[in-house]
This record gives sequence, C-alpha cells and structure tokens, in this order.
Amino acid sequence: MRESHTNNSLWSKGMLAVTAAQFLSAFGDNALLFATLALLKEQYYPDWSQPILQMVFVGAYILFAPFVGQVADSFPKGRVMMVANSLKLLGAASICLGVNPFVGYTLVGIGAAAYSPAKYGILGELTTGDKLVKANGLMESSTIAAILLGSVAGGVLADWHVLAALGVCALVYAGAVVANLLIPVLPVARPGQSWRFGPMTNSFFSACRSLWQNGETRFSLVGTSLFWGAGVTLRFLLVLWVPEALGITDNATPTYLNAMVAVGIVVGAGVAAKLVTLETVSRCMPAGILIGVGVLFFSLQHALLPAYGLLILIGLLGGFFVVPLNALLQERGKRSVGAGNAIAVQNLGENTAMLLMLGLYSLAIKVGVPVVGVGVGFGALFALAIAALWIWQRRR
Repeated sequence: MRESHTNNSLWSKGMLAVTAAQFLSAFGDNALLFATLALLKEQYYPDWSQPILQMVFVGAYILFAPFVGQVADSFPKGRVMMVANSLKLLGAASICLGVNPFVGYTLVGIGAAAYSPAKYGILGELTTGDKLVKANGLMESSTIAAILLGSVAGGVLADWHVLAALGVCALVYAGAVVANLLIPVLPVARPGQSWRFGPMTNSFFSACRSLWQNGETRFSLVGTSLFWGAGVTLRFLLVLWVPEALGITDNATPTYLNAMVAVGIVVGAGVAAKLVTLETVSRCMPAGILIGVGVLFFSLQHALLPAYGLLILIGLLGGFFVVPLNALLQERGKRSVGAGNAIAVQNLGENTAMLLMLGLYSLAIKVGVPVVGVGVGFGALFALAIAALWIWQRRR
C-alpha cells in the first residue's frame, strides 16, 4: 500500500524497516572489507595495495554522483535501496566465486553509491523537524553498531576461513534486500525529471553550485567530507599499525580496535541528538578538532589498553561531530535541491576526500614513511583543518 503522508514517529514501520535494512547493509559492508583484506593478504598482495581496494569503492561514488541523487528522488527510496543492496549482493557473491576482488568490490561500491542518497534522503520523508536530528542519531547508531559487529565478524571469520567469511557477507546482503521490501512505498520526491545525460549532469552540478553557495550547507559539506576522509584512512592505518606497534599479526585485532571507534560513535551520536539542534550545530566543532588530537596521541601508543581507550574517545567525538552536520544538510537540502541530490553532492565531497586521503596514505606507505609518523601527521593536519573550518564559519 502506498503511503501518502509522513509518519513523524521514530518507531514507525517505515523507520524500523529502514533501520533494519541499514544495519544489515552496513554489517555486510564492514565484514566484506575485512574479509577481502584477508583475501588480499592470503594471495600476497603488497601492503600498499590495501587502500586501493577502498579507492575503487569510493571511485564508484564519484563516478556516479551526478546520477544517483536523481535516481533516489525519482523512484520510491525504499525500492532504490533494495536494488542497490542487490548490487552489493552480486559483488560479494562474485568475490566468493573467484572473481578478482577489486572487480567484485567495485560492484559493491556501485551499489553503495546508489544506496546512500536513498537511505539518508528517506529520513526526511519519514520524519520532520527536530525529530530529523534524532532520526539521524538512530541511523548513525544503527550504522555504527553494524560497523562494530560487522568489522569484528569479518576479521574473526577470516581468521577461521576466508571463503566462509565472504559467504556470510553475501547472506547478510540478501537479508538487507528482504528488509528493504518491508519499507513502505512513499511518494516520489521529484517526479518528471529528464533522464538525458546532459540535463542530468547539469541538474547535479546546479545542485552542487546551490549547496556550495549557501553558507550552512557548504559548512556541512566540508565538515563531513573531512570527517569521512579521515575515518576511512584511520581504518587502514589500524591494519598496519597493529603489527608494527603491538607485534600482533592476526586479522581480528584491527577489527576489535575499529569496533572501539564504533562504540564511541554510538555514544557520541546519542549525545549529539540530546544536546545539538539545527540552530546550534556549531557546538560540534570543538569535538572535530579533538578528533585529530586523539589520533595523534593514539599513534604514539605501544600498548593495547590505552589504544582501546583513545579509540573509544575518538569515536565519541566523531559521533558528536558528524550527526548534526548530516542533519543540517538534509534539512537545508530538502528545501532547495531535494534530499537525494543533497546527499549525492555530499557523497561526491566525502568520497573525493577519501580518495585523496587514501591516495596520500598509500603513497606514504609505498615510499617507506613509518606508520607511526603517518598517524601523527594525519592527526595534526586533521585538527588544523577542522579549526580552520570553524574559524571560516564564524567569520561568515
């Protein structure tokens, strides 16, 4: 049955279905990453090739950015999410069947690129006003719980059997497809748009200009791009930091450390939902600066217990920082260019930042920069970048 109105409850059938589908999809994404990294290790790929795996993933976001926002706004978003998760299922299954892991992971990236504008854009269709920040908090909490469990499951299963780990990922994506079918069919946000290449790209870049010319949405775009570029780089930094700093060579320990970040983000997202509104988004900026400081101190550790503590703190600061920025972009974007287009523009910025940061990280490892040095430099630069963004916003 087609719903013709928004249910503002955080616990409506639609929100529960979206949350379940997002949990399974994010679980699969994170388990698959660590299972595929274990496969690369098993097949003796060089260390510097590991970030390339993520680069082909984010490259799909950049390549399809002009189109996925319009797709999300031109069809019921729940059905777009279903098709996107089906592509992820195909990519995971192809890796299981022996297809080159970089090819299979690219398919997963294409599915993820189509999925993202729909999963965030649908929040503004299921709930409105102040509940949108809370809905984002629920979405981020679900996502981070999935990151926590998926990362650990991927590493632990890969230590047992790499192919079994990959098979579990495919099954989880299949579960996400089923969950997507339970999302109510909502009205199309922006029907009747042109599907010709020229008008589609013109529409996307018009949305880019509109969002970048607005001070609030530009602030959100830059902040979230820096955050997710840093986050994905930290994940790969952990993979090499563990054996160098701790002398541990298994696949599971880096996933446990990633899980600590996830625990912190769940808490930080909840605190942000309580303390930050769309009118007080600037409260999140000190947390962003402290993320960089935390990464700097973490890189200097040589014991597991303080590393766990610092990563929980980094995650808490991250959740407090990014949730209000996401909500701000969704609310302002929905009013101007459409929520799907706004998230597609955000994805372009975030994934461009990921691509650049991962490229620099891979280059640094290839030329022999010590992992500790990479971490210290990365943390310091991130803190300075967020501080500069905050100053820029206050002077606007």
